[in-house]
Amino acid sequence: MLDFARQPHAPSYYAATAVPWPLHPELKGGVSCDVCVVGGGLSGISAALNLAEKGFQVVLLEGSRIGFGASGRNGGQVIAGYACDIDTLRSQLGDELARAMWDMSVEAVDIIDQRVRQHGIDCDWTRGFASVAVKPGQMGELQDWCEEAANRYGYRHLTLWDKATLRQQVGSERYQGGLYDDFSGHIHPLNYNLGLARAAEAAGVVIYENSPVVKLEQGGRPRVVTEHGVVTCTEVVLACNSYIGKLIPSLDRRIMPAGTYVIATEPLGEARAKRLIANNMAVCDTNFVLDYYRLSADHRLLFGGKVSYSGREPHHLAEAMRKDMLRVFPQLADVKIDYAWGGYCDITLNRAPDFGRLSSNVYYLQGFSGHGVNVTGLAGKVVAEAIAGSAGRLDLFEKLRHRDFPGGPLLRTPALVLGMAYYRLRDYF
Repeated sequence: MLDFARQPHAPSYYAATAVPWPLHPELKGGVSCDVCVVGGGLSGISAALNLAEKGFQVVLLEGSRIGFGASGRNGGQVIAGYACDIDTLRSQLGDELARAMWDMSVEAVDIIDQRVRQHGIDCDWTRGFASVAVKPGQMGELQDWCEEAANRYGYRHLTLWDKATLRQQVGSERYQGGLYDDFSGHIHPLNYNLGLARAAEAAGVVIYENSPVVKLEQGGRPRVVTEHGVVTCTEVVLACNSYIGKLIPSLDRRIMPAGTYVIATEPLGEARAKRLIANNMAVCDTNFVLDYYRLSADHRLLFGGKVSYSGREPHHLAEAMRKDMLRVFPQLADVKIDYAWGGYCDITLNRAPDFGRLSSNVYYLQGFSGHGVNVTGLAGKVVAEAIAGSAGRLDLFEKLRHRDFPGGPLLRTPALVLGMAYYRLRDYF
């Protein structure tokens, strides 16, 4: 059995405050449909919903619970762009196609706004995000991007803040300034995932939980085999991300599971919470090994970071994360930590998303690289367009070149840990 199969949600703040979602049945026996989607995270649910809206009969298989993986555990930040910088896209695609890619990332934020309003999803969707500089040299990079975003990409939602202006919004002396984005924002990711799943069911998608896929038989009519059932279909969408594992080894070699971790404080009360983040925006610093944080709807601080590629959770997670939090907000020394959790997201070597086809009727979506809350919605829309006969946007993503992680199954993790040690040192200088 796969090690993630039939597991409950992580013991997170999100799971504790999730809108109830009834356990759905396991697939037993045989069913047939137009499209089988594998994976009940944001990308899989988005693909299923978009396909159902186009009239396809869709079956979705989730190995555990809807939103079990990174989709239901992440920091909840919704940020225009991708995990890679725009220069990565321009170097591979040229100026015109890089602009098209940027525009799609902006569309991805709009998709969240539209879905929340269309389906009445209760997920605390809030506008406002700041990228903040820890070191003086990082301010120059933020200023350069502010100008480039407006002049090259027509993105006029950014405002450069000096240290004094940022200090009016963030109750920390740690930063040199920041770049404020009034278009991006933050969300309760698990409730958003579950809200999309309800919308997908209403559109006709049949959802099975606790149904890990053990084999994919490709061909004219693919067969998606679980432990106790099989789906026969015309098209397959693989949205497994970090959990693709041995199902498709060629895809697994192109991603690396990265652990990322979050704590939630006890409720602080509205007044004290506003002294931390006055305008209720999400915040992320510009270090390679970064901190990210925001307030919850009930006035807790949700603080994330400690990215790990070793496969091991930090020792005494809550206390380790609390130390990082106090480095930013020492005034929270008296505050208790109510929740501490983590899990894996999938990263690509160049941090660009990896969408494409294994064959003419088997599609895959992966490589969100820690920037997937909004890009997953775009991914589901783009793959649905391709299956419906309009593949131009998926073709654009397939132009991005991806490589396997070096070192093979035994050495790629140690090699990446060594590389991360170098970047951690750079953050200090």
